[in-house]
Amino acid sequence: MNRQIAAGAEAVIERYDDRVIKRRVVKNYRIPELDTRIRASRTRNEAKLISEARRCGVPTPIIYDVDTAEHAITMEFIEGPRLKEVLNLHLCEEIGELVGRLHSCGIIHGDLTTSNLIKNDGRICFIDFGLGYFDKSVEAQGVDVHVLFQTFVSTHSDSGLEGAFSRGYKRTFADADQVLARVREIEARGRYL
Repeated sequence: MNRQIAAGAEAVIERYDDRVIKRRVVKNYRIPELDTRIRASRTRNEAKLISEARRCGVPTPIIYDVDTAEHAITMEFIEGPRLKEVLNLHLCEEIGELVGRLHSCGIIHGDLTTSNLIKNDGRICFIDFGLGYFDKSVEAQGVDVHVLFQTFVSTHSDSGLEGAFSRGYKRTFADADQVLARVREIEARGRYL
């Protein structure tokens, strides 16, 4: 089986049986040499984040190959529904625990939404670290959680999801209270822009 399963602003994802290849696309508005460097750097960075997240106890796809010349990552295909389709309070608490592990390791996902989380064999798998980076600051962690909370409101009408997430997050991340307080500050800032 060889077919495109997703396309975004940054990359195209094709499935080959039990593997996917995420290939960063050319940006014609950039100087070609700069575009090549940016795509190679982002490809390396994403692969590093995925591998490091896995070492920190967060389920992610297994990476089989990183080709910076082709700006491509070959990785395991994760079967299952996106959490967007099956989210409940129990899963939300589990998300909190896993994000706590990410943040404990200094990893910012960068696009924490229920579309980038897949339920697979009783576990939640994190995908698409394309906007991720390493940062241990409360501000970066707060923005990461804020993006997820925005998803809870816009896609799931919240209904206790933030509270469930927070319980799990506090179990695995020592600075959770600080980050959750920062999330409230970020929300307040957004209201007055």
